Amino acid sequence: MSAHESMEHAEHAEHASGENKKIALLIAVIALCLALSETLGKGAQTESISKNVEASNLWAFFQAKTIRRTTVQTAAEQAKLGLATTSDDAAKAAVQKQIDDWQKTAQRYRSEPETGEGSEQLSERARHAEEEQALATIKYHHYELASAAFQIGIVLASATIITGMIWLAWVSGVLTLVGIAMTVLGVFEPHLLPLH
Repeated sequence: MSAHESMEHAEHAEHASGENKKIALLIAVIALCLALSETLGKGAQTESISKNVEASNLWAFFQAKTIRRTTVQTAAEQAKLGLATTSDDAAKAAVQKQIDDWQKTAQRYRSEPETGEGSEQLSERARHAEEEQALATIKYHHYELASAAFQIGIVLASATIITGMIWLAWVSGVLTLVGIAMTVLGVFEPHLLPLH
């Protein structure tokens, strides 16, 4: 090998080394983006599961309150029927007091704004938890798509180093931008794309 060929080979190796460093930097940036989208995705997934459990618990509590209210109302109605057959005034007063107590209890089971545990408040809270669960799920889908774009981008950038095909790095860069866009949409505008 002549000195001239040796110098050309060294220049080519130096150029390839510089390109590889740029690709390595691209991979590092994509990996950072991947870590961020994975972290956001895991948080959204946890939130979705948590809100699903919360909604289920609230609906179960709502159902229990509704059953109790129905039972108390039925008891009050039966006592009213028995009241008509009673002639003793003291007994009538005692039964009427019990009927009034049951009706107050039934109303409290229906609406209890102080504690938020009336069936009306429970159903409102459960619907709110369902809405939060749906939002977290939509965000999770955005982050999952972003993670997929980042992972494919890393693979393509790595393939660029092996194959020397620079166009793979460009595709990797485009996928990185898509991943960043999906992450940003997940954070700020999750309802913009219909990913249900």
